[in-house]
Amino acid sequence: MENYVPILIFTIVAAGFPFATLLLITPLVRAFKLDPAKTEPYECGIASRTTAFEHRFSVRYFLVAVIFVVFDVETIFLFPWAINHIGLGWFGFIEMSIFLVILFVGYWYALKRKALDWA
Repeated sequence: MENYVPILIFTIVAAGFPFATLLLITPLVRAFKLDPAKTEPYECGIASRTTAFEHRFSVRYFLVAVIFVVFDVETIFLFPWAINHIGLGWFGFIEMSIFLVILFVGYWYALKRKALDWA
């Protein structure tokens, strides 16, 4: 049982850190009065002609960015397999094949829903 004590301590600290940061420390360091300069969209010295809420941006920018991050993170998992593919044998090959099929199904779904089209 004493082998699990460091894991328990690490879990408590890892779970408690976000709560302590958000609930205890954030109210102490936040700004209470809003400065007019801080409410401007840009603090570059040039007066803005419009407010930040007048122009709507297309959701496609966000969708393409999220799809890029998802596929980029998923392809990072290919590097450990590529380094140790001989040591993993057939099990690693089948496992990575399943992973790539899931990756391509997601990519096919994104193309089918036209999430990557700009028109």
